[in-house]
Amino acid sequence: MRFQLIDRIVSCTPGRKLTAVKLLALGEEYLADHFPRFPIMPGVLMLQACVEAAAWLWRVSSQWAHPVIVLREVKQVKFGTFMVPGRQLEITAELLSSTDTTASFKAVGRNDDGDQTVFAQFSLFGYSLSCCGPWGAARDAQLQDYWQQRWQALIGQWWDSATASGAAPARSEAR
Repeated sequence: MRFQLIDRIVSCTPGRKLTAVKLLALGEEYLADHFPRFPIMPGVLMLQACVEAAAWLWRVSSQWAHPVIVLREVKQVKFGTFMVPGRQLEITAELLSSTDTTASFKAVGRNDDGDQTVFAQFSLFGYSLSCCGPWGAARDAQLQDYWQQRWQALIGQWWDSATASGAAPARSEAR
């Protein structure tokens, strides 16, 4: 099973901040085991949603420079209220610093009542497979295409070239 937890990107200011949402439905596969009589989103998946939001921010901020982005280090995680089915998890990821291959973020997740469900500070590592030979360069191209198509699906129609260059978003932070 492959998790892609972000359902929609609500707003993005490249190099600064991204806001995304996850709509938690009772039909999510992992809720059957966690826990059958009191289903809640596992903390590790709330952290994963934060990492995904930060990775999207870094992809856009670095102009898609890293085909592969992985979690490198988690410095701090705090969990708050439970995330139950039927609720919306809103994640705000902020870029704290970056180099060519690493970036540090802080992220906060809140339910639709505004209650904090997760807070995390972490770093991501980005790299390319092209150093592994021709197959790596071909795979990089496939990944770049995949990520850009996925980005288009997550943002809908509000993103434009002015936003990509760092201007104000074409749409306000609607929820």
